[in-house]
Amino acid sequence: MPRGNKGGFPTYWTTFGQGPRAALMIHCSLAEAGIWGGMAQFLSDALSMIAFDLPGHGRSGDWDSRGEMSAVCTGIAADFASASAPMDIIGHSFGGVVALKLAIERPDLVRSIVIIEPVFFAVALRAYPEACDEHRQEQCAFRAALEAGDLEAAARGFIGAWGGGRPWDSFRPEAQARMAQQMPLIAAAGPALYDDVGGMLEPGVLEAVDKPALLLEGSEAPTIIPAINKGLATRLPNAQRGVIGGAGHMSVATHPEQVSAEVLRFLQEV
Repeated sequence: MPRGNKGGFPTYWTTFGQGPRAALMIHCSLAEAGIWGGMAQFLSDALSMIAFDLPGHGRSGDWDSRGEMSAVCTGIAADFASASAPMDIIGHSFGGVVALKLAIERPDLVRSIVIIEPVFFAVALRAYPEACDEHRQEQCAFRAALEAGDLEAAARGFIGAWGGGRPWDSFRPEAQARMAQQMPLIAAAGPALYDDVGGMLEPGVLEAVDKPALLLEGSEAPTIIPAINKGLATRLPNAQRGVIGGAGHMSVATHPEQVSAEVLRFLQEV
């Protein structure tokens, strides 16, 4: 896996596939680039993929609070994409929000976007607040654990909500410790995800994104996710939605063949 400065940040990345189209893969919080390995088996004939570790994840540099988290990650993504633009951008969870931000800010680098379970909570909180009660309760518990300095409790709750159904106790102790130490990264993403500090929900911003977009969610996703995708689909002019049957939030790892089939179907159309 190579390492270099991307967007001014020390970043590790890996590559998959030898297909004719270039794609950039952006993983979720607490994961790393290798999470795309399962899908890469099904996408390799169609795509030449670059997957990088987000700041504070995998073997990229530790997060140093140099700026707003989503902006820094988008700068890294833009650096990769500028080498072989335009690219198909595929993002999961927080990575999906970064993919959308890249399409807004640098449409010249983007051929299409696939956004899998984006955690852009501000969309649902503003448009469909009635669908957000469960998430509000989870977030209150998460913030209380952080304020109490109990990173393990925060991580346990986070995995309970966003781990795709995998029990906390199924993780090895070293993995639990690593995820607990990464909880400040989750908090650092909050201004973008909850407060829309980047202004992506301002009037006319999403409506100007004319790139083909696929919004995917699992049938067993957290209840706020369909509301987010519904809100995005109503404003993105060239968007379509898809559902991965039986999948929770971590479909890219648990249902790679099904997610890849949806991606390939979409890419054949665009």
